[in-house]
Amino acid sequence: MKFYFTFFFVCCTLHFSAQGQSQTLSAKILDSISKEPIPFATIQFADEGGVISNAEGSFSVLLQKKSAPTDSLFISSMGFKTYAISIENFKDSIVLLAPQSIALKNVIVTNKNYTAEELIELVEDNLEKNYNTSLTKKRLFFRDHYHQYINRTNYSDFKSTIDAFDKQFVDNFINSVPRSSDYYTEVLADLSGNLSTDKQKIELIKASKMYDKNTEVDFDILEKKLEQILKENVKPDSYLKIKSGLFGTKIDNDELFGKEIDSSDVNALNKKIEEEKKRKENAKRYFANSTKNQISKLFQDLIFMEDTDLNFITKSRKYNFTLKELTYLGADVVYVLNFEPKGGADYKGTLYINADDFAVVRADYENVKPLKSFKLLGVFMNEYLEKGKMIFYKDAANKYNLRYVEKEGGVLAGAKRPLKIIEFNKIVKGKNKQNELSLDFDAAVTNVNKYEIVVFDTQEINPGTFEAIQENNKITPTYLARYDPEFWKGYSIMEPNTAIKTFTATEEKTE
Repeated sequence: MKFYFTFFFVCCTLHFSAQGQSQTLSAKILDSISKEPIPFATIQFADEGGVISNAEGSFSVLLQKKSAPTDSLFISSMGFKTYAISIENFKDSIVLLAPQSIALKNVIVTNKNYTAEELIELVEDNLEKNYNTSLTKKRLFFRDHYHQYINRTNYSDFKSTIDAFDKQFVDNFINSVPRSSDYYTEVLADLSGNLSTDKQKIELIKASKMYDKNTEVDFDILEKKLEQILKENVKPDSYLKIKSGLFGTKIDNDELFGKEIDSSDVNALNKKIEEEKKRKENAKRYFANSTKNQISKLFQDLIFMEDTDLNFITKSRKYNFTLKELTYLGADVVYVLNFEPKGGADYKGTLYINADDFAVVRADYENVKPLKSFKLLGVFMNEYLEKGKMIFYKDAANKYNLRYVEKEGGVLAGAKRPLKIIEFNKIVKGKNKQNELSLDFDAAVTNVNKYEIVVFDTQEINPGTFEAIQENNKITPTYLARYDPEFWKGYSIMEPNTAIKTFTATEEKTE
């Protein structure tokens, strides 16, 4: 019932509220014929940046102080007529877009009937001219959804010489780890630079993280219990040998438990306090740099980048292209091309090409085979999923800038191997083997990462302005145990989907 209530609420609620001097317009975009949601539609004002509707067709756009009631709002999507209305007249919670298509046989804008191959050649010839790679400052919103699912955690032939470390303890340990978990990170920031990885600066504005913290707490309790068992049963001068098949490694006692700090040793305590302070400062820098690196990595795979792995344009000879139809994107006519691999290429998908300047204004793709995989000595990994899309818009200088990019990747990994942990004592003479634990394990886990970036505004900057930008990032994400619509109130973001809106931790806790 919760899902249907949420869906009804999203469809039927229009939010038009004051936040200081700014206002927010919210609605859901539907196909006027099928009444199906229209995802990734562009919502834009004449003189301001734009937003994108989410995968469920919902959007929320923040009006700037300079917006006047008579200003127009434009909503456009591939294959639909553009919807235009003044802000003061925008009062519907549902926006219906009428389909608008062109028969492929009708020649309406070009003097030549291009083949699919000719169109791709024209796209390649115009890549450098069409896309903006200069220094810019982008206001953007970044969302990362990490999902983990444990496929199996089986083991057999369990043996242990430590009474407390028995099969029941191992079962409790395994059962305490959730089979499925989700982790959402959302960041609003200004990113300055060009598209190279070594020329980017980020200024964080606000950030959040949302996950079920209680699963980590439960795991931490078991980890401490395991450490206590080992401390009570493993001699101080012992070391452990961990073997799996032919492979093994040695762990000293200090590495296993860490060194105890004497509470009377003031210097040691001060050193530990200083290290903790430094760790927290590093965490702030790490979050900013990690976010910047993730965004920069996504930029490296834009279709016009020279070394992109998404090579269906830069290495088009590896693909077969088929001209599917002509359609509208706003007032522009767009060619729709499908592509599929020729030989051993990796992707299939659809390209939308502007008929006037031959720029790809949208690209959808997905892999047709595992991108990487290996299986050796019981260990395996399968990078089975990579799909996404990217959408561009034309600025006043007739250059195309990124509006939206989405990338989803999935990896299945695991191992089926024997495991043996043996305690040896350094000072015991003769037979120095003390304790032993052994089992055969069979485990597999699936990890899926989905990244989204919405660029609201892109402004050209000069080298001097770029050099003057200081990355003074002291913002760390605020922990949320559940979705909080008030957290991003007054900011432009990408509207969250139903999964995010209905997420709730097992029991709310704050940091």
